[in-house]
Amino acid sequence: MDIITLLLFIIALTTCIALDISILLALSAGYCIFFVHARLRGYSTRSILKMSLEGLYTVRNVVMILLLIGVLTALWRASGTIPAIVSYSSRLVKPSLMVLMTFLLNCLVSFLTGTAFGAAATMGVICMTMALSMGISPAIAGGAILSGIYFGDRCSPVSTSALLVAGITSTNLYRNIGVMMRSAAVPFLITCLIYAVAGFLLPHQPVTDKAIQTVFEKSFKLGWIPLLPAVIILIMSFFRINVRYTIGASVLCAAAIYVMYQAREFSSLPGLVVYGYRATDTQLAALMDGGGILSMVRVVAIVSISSSYAGIFEKTGLLNSLKRQVNDLADRTSPFGAMLLGSVVCGVIACNQTLTIMLTHQICRGLNIDREQFALNLEDTAVLTAPLIPWTTAAAVPLVYISAPTTSILAACYLYLVPLWGLIGGRTLIKNRKSTGAKRGSREISKFRLD
Repeated sequence: MDIITLLLFIIALTTCIALDISILLALSAGYCIFFVHARLRGYSTRSILKMSLEGLYTVRNVVMILLLIGVLTALWRASGTIPAIVSYSSRLVKPSLMVLMTFLLNCLVSFLTGTAFGAAATMGVICMTMALSMGISPAIAGGAILSGIYFGDRCSPVSTSALLVAGITSTNLYRNIGVMMRSAAVPFLITCLIYAVAGFLLPHQPVTDKAIQTVFEKSFKLGWIPLLPAVIILIMSFFRINVRYTIGASVLCAAAIYVMYQAREFSSLPGLVVYGYRATDTQLAALMDGGGILSMVRVVAIVSISSSYAGIFEKTGLLNSLKRQVNDLADRTSPFGAMLLGSVVCGVIACNQTLTIMLTHQICRGLNIDREQFALNLEDTAVLTAPLIPWTTAAAVPLVYISAPTTSILAACYLYLVPLWGLIGGRTLIKNRKSTGAKRGSREISKFRLD
């Protein structure tokens, strides 16, 4: 019955994608499927609702941050922050290097902030705007942005996913980061090479400083003052201040600049916050329109519905059969290969990164590997495969922020190369472990198993 339930959910997802129906309908249908499954297993309606609420409670902070980011992206546009950064940055970045610089700049910001969503909403938006103005394919630029924002999301000391992995595997965060940096060195360099070559070979057009400034100076007063909201983000992130306070401070600064420096009406702020920035100039609108709370409604709904699944999965044991299959696969191939396939299945079901990490941990925690290797495997599978599944929030949210097509996922080289590198190394590793003694691994796994 468990397999049938999961298959019904997957069919609902694939049907909605094939017919171009909102993913929210598939997620709602999935909740009904899991609800009925729990009832057939003997759970009362009240207990199932309690499971769902427990899942929703775990993402309350995520929802708050999503709404704040919607406000932030609108005000950064309206206050002139993004126009100022784009205008000045365009003087330093050559079109032929833009794809590589897009990747590296987003790596930097995501590592400082520890959040893929925050990096996409700030540096990602900036880089996409610049890339479009230089005639670079939005799919290629979007892929470079996705690669960059998940570089920091994977290995930043302030990343929620890195903290989550360290917590559930009972490992040391900074030791994990050191291992992650070493394991991703080769994929990182290959990614840089690919984007550098792509920048030179793919079509692009030269853009002069004057061309960019002319577009923005029609509607914005530039200078160093509009840069302050971005400076606040960087400084507060450097000191590892809570991301909510960091975004909140930047929002207040941008609002003040919008009213006082850009000389806009204070009464227009509520509409801007809710509906986002809308330019009257068509050329400017193509580069700048977006943001606002309403732009986050769909994403918040996806996060809320999919997170309500977590409690139901845990209490009903819906994934027990999947656990057995993962263990069988690990015996035939390698633990990393089993975790990689398991994370993809979990990502398809969970629809968000956090739940994918938790479910992958649940179905793979009995594998015969030590804690540090298990933590690294989680980072190289669940954390990075979730953004490769189009309907997950890990993919959908950043693509919405930067207004990139779904095909950008195909150009996210870093997200493919890290798991591929781990798969190659993982097979060698497991052979060595088997030859040197699996018994020691069994003792290690028994120490951290969370029953």
